[in-house]
Amino acid sequence: MKRNRRINAVAVLTLATLVTGTGTGFAATTAPSAIPVASHAFGTAPAAAAAPTRSFQGVLPAPTGPYAAGEDIIHLTDKNRLDPWVPSSGPRQLAVTMVYPAVPGTGTPAPYMTLGEAAGVIQHRKLPPSSGITPQTLAGVTTHAFDGARPQHGKHPLVVLSAAAENPRMMLTSLATELASHGYVVALVGHTYEDTGETLANGETPPCAICDHPETIDFPAEVTSRGRDVSFVIDQLTHGNTAWRLAHLIDRHQIGMAGHSLGGASAAATMIADPRVRAGVDMDGTFFPAPKPGQIDRPFLMLGRADGHTSGDGGDDVVWKQAWDAFGGYKKWLTVVGADHFSFADGDVLQEQAGFPTAPLSPQRGVEITREYVKAFFDRTLKGIDSPLLDGPSPDNPEVVFQSPGAAPR
Repeated sequence: MKRNRRINAVAVLTLATLVTGTGTGFAATTAPSAIPVASHAFGTAPAAAAAPTRSFQGVLPAPTGPYAAGEDIIHLTDKNRLDPWVPSSGPRQLAVTMVYPAVPGTGTPAPYMTLGEAAGVIQHRKLPPSSGITPQTLAGVTTHAFDGARPQHGKHPLVVLSAAAENPRMMLTSLATELASHGYVVALVGHTYEDTGETLANGETPPCAICDHPETIDFPAEVTSRGRDVSFVIDQLTHGNTAWRLAHLIDRHQIGMAGHSLGGASAAATMIADPRVRAGVDMDGTFFPAPKPGQIDRPFLMLGRADGHTSGDGGDDVVWKQAWDAFGGYKKWLTVVGADHFSFADGDVLQEQAGFPTAPLSPQRGVEITREYVKAFFDRTLKGIDSPLLDGPSPDNPEVVFQSPGAAPR
């Protein structure tokens, strides 16, 4: 294991969206074969010869639980598997951010990305100087995670998080710190060569190997590969307590997974292949392919945009309906009115702070809703704590619609 100091840089991925002024997500309302990659919203920035230089200072939403969020970075190598995208690089290498329940007031504020990761994103997105986005400006993003914080005692469920296509693991930091503050250990998995850069154990930050020609990407193969990444991470965290200094905190019998966009599809694929994952969440992602009956008889939550994932008469998401029919365990299908594809991660929050347009739904509300319902789902399925939040519509969250295929939405 090698620990790594990092610089705050989540915003740069979102801010490519700001510069281009687009926001089409991976789980768009098109047929699965035509669905664009989420990060196509982060395309090459247009020239802006006379544009003034922007300024940016980002702050992610603070966690709400009684614990602080401690943070470690670990680096893992799967010696039994060649990297699927760049076999010449040798065995598959992964960077993983571990976020855990910690004692408040301990540790030091955790940086967010390495300089190499920040530089890789800026280069890949071709952000102009007028955007004001540099590794230095990104260093001020507040994450509310603390490096070297003293852990809380006891055993805690493990939740693995997987980000959207082309987006590094840091884009789910708000959700990770929230879960940790409520007593979960969280593993944010970086899928090497699939995004703008993950700094590996040797200090190098290889660029994306599959991003330049998304029309050629085999999405089912990428989903399968991510599932293998996650299963390997679970192996390392639950066998022998050697991969991470705090692995003793993990309750290896209570493991869940959540993902955004392609990461959500990967949650389902991981559950099909790995029975240790007891509960899964897909946040606004299209399944590649939809699970078949009998493949997943464990709890699953689908949480997405109202304009892309509705059910019932006139519903516009055939793939989610197929998945819903296939799930055999406890399941919920929720949609959020006014949300866009990036409302379920940190993107819209940082976009608004940079002074650019966002979805009709307040970015802060998007994060609040995502964190509340994902936490409630894992509380029920991994901790056995019932939450009325999952029983039906709530006056505190009027944006959330409970979909019931075959019946009118509630």
